[in-house]
Amino acid sequence: MFKARKQEGIELHGDIWKHIQPGEVVLEARGITKRYPGGVLANDHIDFKIRAGEIHAILGENGAGKTTLMSILFGLLQPDEGEIYVRGLPVRFRSPEDAIKMGIGMVHQHRKLVPAHTVMENILLGHPRSRGVIDVKTAEEEVVAIAERYGFKIDPRARVWQLTEGEKQVVEIVKALYRGAKILILDEPTSALTPVETERLLESIETMTQDALGVVPFITHKLPMVLAISDEVTILRRGRVVDRLPTAEATEQILAERMVGRPVIFTLQKPPHEPGQPVLQVEGLSARNNKGVLALKNVSFTVREGEILGIAGVAGNGQHELAETLFGLRPAESGRVQFLGQDVTHAPILDRWKMGMGYTPAERTEVGSIGDFSLVENVAMNYYFDERYNRAGFLDYGGLRQLTEQIIEEFDVATPGPDVKIQTLSGGNLQKVIMGRVLSREPKLVIANLPAQGLDVGATEFVQRKLLEARARDAAVILISEDLDEILALSDWIAPMYEGEIVKLLPAAAAKKEVVGAMIAGVYKENEP
Repeated sequence: MFKARKQEGIELHGDIWKHIQPGEVVLEARGITKRYPGGVLANDHIDFKIRAGEIHAILGENGAGKTTLMSILFGLLQPDEGEIYVRGLPVRFRSPEDAIKMGIGMVHQHRKLVPAHTVMENILLGHPRSRGVIDVKTAEEEVVAIAERYGFKIDPRARVWQLTEGEKQVVEIVKALYRGAKILILDEPTSALTPVETERLLESIETMTQDALGVVPFITHKLPMVLAISDEVTILRRGRVVDRLPTAEATEQILAERMVGRPVIFTLQKPPHEPGQPVLQVEGLSARNNKGVLALKNVSFTVREGEILGIAGVAGNGQHELAETLFGLRPAESGRVQFLGQDVTHAPILDRWKMGMGYTPAERTEVGSIGDFSLVENVAMNYYFDERYNRAGFLDYGGLRQLTEQIIEEFDVATPGPDVKIQTLSGGNLQKVIMGRVLSREPKLVIANLPAQGLDVGATEFVQRKLLEARARDAAVILISEDLDEILALSDWIAPMYEGEIVKLLPAAAAKKEVVGAMIAGVYKENEP
C-alpha cells in the first residue's frame, strides 16, 4: 500500500518552494559536526540530502547522533562546523523560528506541548498570528481542515493533559503543518502509538509526500516500518554516516547489523525457571484515570518469584493506571494489593520502595528522571533513604558516585561520566540509567512499564536481557508492553487487557499471537481456540 506515490511536479507555496520536482534535493547538510562538553562528538562531518517526494529514514542506535543532526537542521542547535542549504541556497538557522520561516517543521519524540492549555492554544502558541488579533473560529476551521486532509481527528478545544499519546502526536504534526511546514522531520513518530494509530499515521505520511509536503525525513527504530514506507535509509553510528542505501536493497538483519556493528539477536531465548512463592497478589483492583473515568476495572492476578507476567494491550486500556496503582502513584478506587503477604493498597510509595518494589515508568523524562540533575543525583533518588548512603541525614555522595559508576559500567551507559546532566543522554542510555538504579537494588518485584519503547534494537535486546536476569534471581516481574512479540518472548503468563479489564490469564507457552491480538482489540470470542 505504501510507496505508490504520484510523480508529477509538486507545487508549493512561497517563492523558494515553487515548482519543486520529485527527486530534487531540497535540503542538504554538508560536513555537519557537533561537539558537546566532555568530549562527546555527536555529529562527525555528516553529509545528508533530502529529496522532494521521498521518505528518508534515519537509523542508528540511541546516541548515534540522529536527533542532534535533525535538531541542527531545525535550528535548535548550532553546528560547530558544516553548512546547510535549502534548494541550493546557503542558510544559517539561529533558532527554530528561522527554520520554520524556511518551511521546515519538526515533531519531537518527547512532546513540546503545554498540558494545561487547549489543543488550539498550543497550536497558536508562538505562531506569528498570535502577535495580533486572532480570529479563533477561523483558525479552528483551518486546523480541522488540515487534520481532515491527512486523516487525523482533532478536538481543538480539548485540554492536552486529557489526550492520549497518539492524540498528542497528532497535535504536534498539525501544529507544524499549520505553521506552513514543507519539510517535516518526525523523530520516533510512532513510539507511543497503538498499531491502528501507527497505520493511520503512515497513510497520512504517504499523503503528505503527494501533497504540498515535498519530503518527510523519518527517524525511527522500528525496522519493519522503515522497510514498508521509506525510499532511502541513512545509517549513523557514533556520530558518523556508516551507510546509505535504497530501502529496496535492505532487510531487517542488514539494517540492524549496520546500526549496531555486530549481529543482533531479535528473539531472546527464555531459559526454563521454576517459579517460587507468591510475591504480589492483586484482588478486584479498580482505579480512575486523569479524567476521573474508571479506567481499571476489577483486576485480579498473582505473580510469583522467578515469574514474568506480561500485561499486553494497546495504549489507553488501563495498563498505565495499573502500573501506577500498584506502585502507589495513583489511588485505588477499590480492591486490594498484597506484597510479600502485607496489604500495601494504601501504603506510601517510599514504604513500597523499602519493602522491595521497583518501578521503571514509561515517562522517562517527566517521571523517571530530573533533566537538570546529574546521573549521580538521579541515582540518589532511589537510594537517599538507604542507610548505606544516608548517615544521620547526610548523603554519602562519594558512595553514590561510586554506585553510579558501577551502573554506568554494568548497564553500558554511553556518557562522559556520572556528573553530566542526565538530559544530555539519549533515550536508550537514559532508560539504562533508570533500569540500572532500580535493578541494582535487587528488588523483589519489578514493574517495568514500556521498558523498551522507543529504543533501538541493541538497547532493546539489552533491557530484555536485564529483565530475564531479574527473573533468574527469583524476582517477580510485571512487564507492560504494547509489543506482542516482546510479551510472547519474555512472559511466563500473559494478561491481555481491554477497556480496563484483563480478558483472560494465559500461559505463555500455549498463547498464540493471533488470539492475544484479538483479545487486546476487543474482538475475541470465548469459544475461539
